[in-house]
Amino acid sequence: MITEREDTSLRSQHLAVRRLTLTDFRCYRFLRLDADARPVVLTGPNGAGKTNLLEALSFLTPGRGLRRATLAEVTRKGAAVDGWGVAAVLDGPDGQVEIGTGRQPGTERRVVKIGGRVAKAQQLGLLTSALWLTPAMDRLLIEGAGGRRRFLDRLTLGQEAEHGAHAAAYEHAMRERTRLLKGGGADGAWLAMLEDGMARHGVAMASARVRAAERLNAEAGGQSGPFPAARLTLAGEVEEMLAGADMAQAEDMVRAALLRARARDGAAGAATFGPHRTDVGVWHAAKDMPAGQCSTGEQKAVLVSIVLAQARVKTAVSGIAPLMLLDEVAAHLDEERRNALFDQLAGLSAQSWLTGTDAHLFAGFGERAQFFKVAESSVAHDE
Repeated sequence: MITEREDTSLRSQHLAVRRLTLTDFRCYRFLRLDADARPVVLTGPNGAGKTNLLEALSFLTPGRGLRRATLAEVTRKGAAVDGWGVAAVLDGPDGQVEIGTGRQPGTERRVVKIGGRVAKAQQLGLLTSALWLTPAMDRLLIEGAGGRRRFLDRLTLGQEAEHGAHAAAYEHAMRERTRLLKGGGADGAWLAMLEDGMARHGVAMASARVRAAERLNAEAGGQSGPFPAARLTLAGEVEEMLAGADMAQAEDMVRAALLRARARDGAAGAATFGPHRTDVGVWHAAKDMPAGQCSTGEQKAVLVSIVLAQARVKTAVSGIAPLMLLDEVAAHLDEERRNALFDQLAGLSAQSWLTGTDAHLFAGFGERAQFFKVAESSVAHDE
């Protein structure tokens, strides 16, 4: 667990969006929102555009944003130009910097600028990061393994930046291997090369997931107060191999397993073995039961506990505190948990952005937050 002394030493690593500008993004033709470093509370009716603001902020980090939308889907309907833009003045540990991203008109190419100069999307990760919790994520605990696996991969990427590269390389090798096996008569040496890539990158993926889960369990498992201690478990063949072997030995076992599975995978038209099949268990630690079997309020509290733990771990590991993007997070929390959440968010070294339909749910913030009203794709200070 991160000690109080360590946490205090990291408070200076602040991160805040001081100005957010949107152009033809979702429902916004144009918007400029100026803010200070305090938590930002956005309230208004359903469909007003609150979640779109959080999504815009999520595009200031590498990746596809909190809705995993394509670039074309984000462009405002009726826009004169087939593109969109999100820009921000960012207050960070090294001072203020202007960053921006958007869709190059007529393409699926994402453009990124830092300080007015064209940059790679991954360079955004050196300046900013974000964690989000949305109503759609509530289903993580009761639906299939894919959503939980993506959730853990996003948390792992926040702790170890190279995880994304290993995952991309693994997926590429797996797709190529599946294509060759489905076609039949594939060259054995070429398959062996692809399986070697799957083994190396797959074991690296699984190892990073294990480390991330261990860090989160150490942090979220020690959670006290109204948020329950949480625990993550991994159920996967590669993770099991790593439990009794070093990485080199695990890679050899994965290569052998892939070789044995060639006929089966060719018939199935998919890889039936590997870290892409791992399931992630989310547990309410105090009750020693799967969080999906808990009440709706407890499920939300467990997810909040994990996200808060990730914020602390991310700050300790990388030195960059993440922006917290929390969509309708207060809806299923009782007053005690809401106020405890506000206390923790106000104490973080990065800005939080929260949405809700009812402003009174955020009264526990008091003057520690700034409030805005969102209505019909416009935003105004809520005095």
